[in-house]
Amino acid sequence: MRWAKGIKPGTRVTKLTQNIDFSPTFLEIAGITAPDEIEGSSLVPFMDGRIPGNWRDTIYYHYYEEGEHNVPRHEGMWSERFKLIHYYGTGDWELFDLQNDPLIMKSVYSEATYTDVRAVMEKHLNALRIQYNTPPLKQHDPFC
Repeated sequence: MRWAKGIKPGTRVTKLTQNIDFSPTFLEIAGITAPDEIEGSSLVPFMDGRIPGNWRDTIYYHYYEEGEHNVPRHEGMWSERFKLIHYYGTGDWELFDLQNDPLIMKSVYSEATYTDVRAVMEKHLNALRIQYNTPPLKQHDPFC
């Protein structure tokens, strides 16, 4: 972003951010408290060069229908190291190790060396579903 009065030139944010952070950021800049139902977090601390101690370490996303992108319905989450995808219409899963596979080309979901990582990521995905109040999903249900 660029804002001469609020952001030092050359500032880079390397933490996980997403578009849901825009509204709380703009509201804080305008001096307005974001309503509780807004899910994102303000990026203003990053503009001052501060990293909030409670900043997220994962991002959750959910595609409810194929739409114009023609992407199968799925949900997922990623951290700085891993990306987990659940195709809830079919029950299929993918796990990517972004450190060893930055182009996201080969799923390691079924590899034994990733069993512990997979369990942690799936547990965290369930926690994010609760945090974001995602409706329950039924595997193999094409009408979820």
